[in-house]
Amino acid sequence: MIEKALEVLQRYFGYTQFRDGQQKVILSLLQGSDTLAIMPTGAGKSLAYQIPALLSEGTTLVISPLISLMKDQVDALEQYGVPATFINSSLTFNEVRSRIGRAAAGKYKLLYVAPERLEADSFRGLLETLNVSFLAIDEAHCVSQWGHDFRPSYLHLGPFLKSLPRKPLIGAFTATATEEVQSDIIRLLELKKPKVFVTGFDRPNLTFSTLRGENKKDFVLEYTKAHADQPGIIYAGTRKEVDNLQNFLTKSGLKAGKYHAGMSDEDRKRSQDDFLFDEITVMVATNAFGMGIDKSNVRYVIHYNMPKNMEAYYQEAGRAGRDGEPGECLLLFSPQDVVLQRYLIEQTVFQPERKMNELKKLQGMVDYCHTPRCLRKTILEYFGEEDVVEECGNCSSCNDERETVDITVEAQKIFSCIYRMRERFGIALVAEVLKGSRKAKIRELRFDELSTHGIMQEVALQEIKDLINYLVAEGYLQLTNGEYPVVKLLPNAVSVLKGKAKVTRKVSPKPAREKSEEVSLFDQLRALRREIALRENLPPYMIFADSTLREMAQVCPINHRAMIRISGVGERKLEKYGDEFLEAIRKFAFPGSENLPVKSNQPLETSAHELESKACRETISSEISSSEKVSSHLQTFMMYREGYSLEDIAKMRKVTPITVQNHFVRCSMDGHAVPWDDFIPSEQEAHILEAIQQVGGEKLRPIKDLLPDEVEWFTIRAVLEKHKIIGNQA
Repeated sequence: MIEKALEVLQRYFGYTQFRDGQQKVILSLLQGSDTLAIMPTGAGKSLAYQIPALLSEGTTLVISPLISLMKDQVDALEQYGVPATFINSSLTFNEVRSRIGRAAAGKYKLLYVAPERLEADSFRGLLETLNVSFLAIDEAHCVSQWGHDFRPSYLHLGPFLKSLPRKPLIGAFTATATEEVQSDIIRLLELKKPKVFVTGFDRPNLTFSTLRGENKKDFVLEYTKAHADQPGIIYAGTRKEVDNLQNFLTKSGLKAGKYHAGMSDEDRKRSQDDFLFDEITVMVATNAFGMGIDKSNVRYVIHYNMPKNMEAYYQEAGRAGRDGEPGECLLLFSPQDVVLQRYLIEQTVFQPERKMNELKKLQGMVDYCHTPRCLRKTILEYFGEEDVVEECGNCSSCNDERETVDITVEAQKIFSCIYRMRERFGIALVAEVLKGSRKAKIRELRFDELSTHGIMQEVALQEIKDLINYLVAEGYLQLTNGEYPVVKLLPNAVSVLKGKAKVTRKVSPKPAREKSEEVSLFDQLRALRREIALRENLPPYMIFADSTLREMAQVCPINHRAMIRISGVGERKLEKYGDEFLEAIRKFAFPGSENLPVKSNQPLETSAHELESKACRETISSEISSSEKVSSHLQTFMMYREGYSLEDIAKMRKVTPITVQNHFVRCSMDGHAVPWDDFIPSEQEAHILEAIQQVGGEKLRPIKDLLPDEVEWFTIRAVLEKHKIIGNQA
């Protein structure tokens, strides 16, 4: 049964193995068991119901909460050759009837609908013509009032299921769910003896950072400029904050868009499409945007304001790095965030019990922003994981290389000023007194006569505000609740004023972008992807994910046999786009080879004895003597035979080491006896062969993932070529 699932995975989606947790969920559904799967964002939960849908009889109905998300997923499935469609409010009744008719005729395997649709008797009547064999419910936590994004429309799923002539198999999927929410999902959806799978919540490719007391605007500007060519999302707490920040970034020369509920439907759609199609690289959005995008190559997520709970934070932060490539998640904390979130919770119509629960979750987020412990460990333990390692080595707590600065004197000036102002005013007025402002209000209150008036006149006003915010975040000061928070001294501040304690602050280095040696080819492949995306009116990531392009740039496939080994290249995409990408790779890595066939019909094996014969060497030498006719890769091979190292050849020929490596692969595929043992450390070969035995030789990425970091891509390719392992696609 799982063999068929793997066959579908490779044929349609271009992967040879499932991610952690996917296989158990898929097997449970294929065995006919109602299933609840809690899988973090980026863990591949969509595939966990799409593959059973393709292997099931009849139609799979997918309940999905947002129109934009439906369209993204259907567009992506069509690229893979999977028959799917959606029904939402953008369609006329006749279009809805037509699509359901085509589904009934077997034209579509997956039909995406919003939960609100199920409330209409007319729509339920149309669905009666379908053989709904499987119901997949995405974002299933929305059914529970204890979930972080409760939606009343999800409560109609229970009555809808009862109205069906035959109960379908049910799969409920969500990224985050506490035990309480899991119980609600099972009860309200009436799952029968369900199998529950909680996939590990860890996302090893994501780096988590919290920053307190930063000048948020300056930090975001520096960061986005340093990552100007990388897609990113910035979440802000209010529409006004989104408008101001997007305007600020745009005026600073960045391609930034915005998204919030105060915009018209047309403006929101235009902004989202611009982000999907890489017309803009930065999307500034309210937190509600978190579920509305399925873009796989988001490289960073910045929370400009602290979210109200860990569930919301982890789901939104998880929008980064969904393609498995590195992603960065940064949370910029300020004390006002706590005041805002507490105010929003207090204004809700929740029952007292739920309101207390929301306030408890908010305190959990505040603790996360202040903890000196490993951030990843804090997140994973919140979701109930046990035996988590003490340090992940990939968060701001574990890798804190910031410089520690003594700010005791500055803190004493601030504390003294607050004391003299009788702890009755907010941050802005305290900062203006310290700066030495002579505004009417300050003169009226006679604060210009205080000894602390102008005591920090050499410091920028915003920097003084940032320092006060930092001291609040570190527990020296406290902000009162209410519309106009007042800053007050805490016991820690008194100790500092009396000279019994010091205050230090860590200064963050400016963000910088690292470049890899294959970046030129990667950029060329991205440019080609963009051309194709514009031609086909599709978001670029739907052509190939960034991770797939990066592997192409590292491996440099030269024909269909090699291209199908790249993770993310399935049969349909190889057929549609393979030749264009192969041509681009060959132009870059093998100049002059553009006219060689991309379909591998050359002889793949030639005896070592024949190639090592004197006659063969003389033939090759004579070819080299007329270098104009000799291919570039063969010239590289002959230079190596003459005793030059790979590094020497790269320098002499003015190419990258990766290009030299790929010349050897090309020579091997032409039938020349490349001495692969020269490039395979003896202690690594057995491990590589063992990995190949586990996952096959069709794709390189699964092999690399099983091996230590020190095993290079070229070494894996050398082992594959040495042992003539050409995979099932040869």
